[in-house]
Amino acid sequence: MATPDAVLISEVGPRDGLQSVQATMPTADKLRWIDALVAAGLREIEVGSFVPARLLPQMADVAEVVRHALTHPSITVMALAPNLRGAEAALAAGVHKVTLPVSASAAHSLANVRKTREAMVDEVRAVARLRDAQAPGMLVEVGLSTAFGCTLQGAVPEDDVIWLAGLCAEAGADEVGLSDTTGMANPAQVRRLFTRLRAALGDKAGAAHMHNTRGLGLANCLAAYDVGVRTFDASLGGLGGCPYAPGASGNVVTEDLVFMFEAMGIATGVDLERLMAARAPLQAGLPGEPIYGMTPEAGLPKGWTQA
Repeated sequence: MATPDAVLISEVGPRDGLQSVQATMPTADKLRWIDALVAAGLREIEVGSFVPARLLPQMADVAEVVRHALTHPSITVMALAPNLRGAEAALAAGVHKVTLPVSASAAHSLANVRKTREAMVDEVRAVARLRDAQAPGMLVEVGLSTAFGCTLQGAVPEDDVIWLAGLCAEAGADEVGLSDTTGMANPAQVRRLFTRLRAALGDKAGAAHMHNTRGLGLANCLAAYDVGVRTFDASLGGLGGCPYAPGASGNVVTEDLVFMFEAMGIATGVDLERLMAARAPLQAGLPGEPIYGMTPEAGLPKGWTQA
């Protein structure tokens, strides 16, 4: 029997998580948290956003955080940049991969970045040209937000998602993934849309970024895996995302996602015991902030050992 493919878990807590909470985690705690994530075996970490500090004071230290993360040779250091100016700062800091948020929903694009979807494609093109000229080794990733539905617009036509993904790939993005920004996706929809994305983009089809707002986060990740997706965004403790549904986490919980795959015999390269230990520096840096996760709460099954 063939061994199932391994998956890459991309930890987004230090960016998506921290920019979604009111408190600002002290820089020293951020660095300890990233060290703990690396020690657990995570190989890709989104460590921050290059946005104006007046808009997101939680990210004011992002360049310092990137410099520290780069001391770990085993990881890909990612950061989000909403535009060319942010990408210039990310490039100067030395990130390995920059992620640009492009909204599949026309209404969300205007509300989130004050640009049309077409204008954001132009930003992708400008960032790709910058990369080609100054840092050919840096990867440019697009996360298509609101790909499965939008709280402002409602339904987002699947044809719009595939059209926009194609434009981003043509503009120079190395990868284009799909994000369930508002937690509206279901497994059938996930299978259908990722199948279309992979058919349209081939190797440029990127990660699944799922939220657990309505309790379908893991089911949606498994649906994406079933149709060939092998990179999954997740956040330690489910920090951040869309935390507006009482009692539900926003992002998919990294601990639960790793346990699911490892229990299925699908290698993640992440040590579950060390991953759960990484919750301690997170909680120390954000005392009182609620974090989630069924696996840390219940513990590993009796007699269960990680391969």
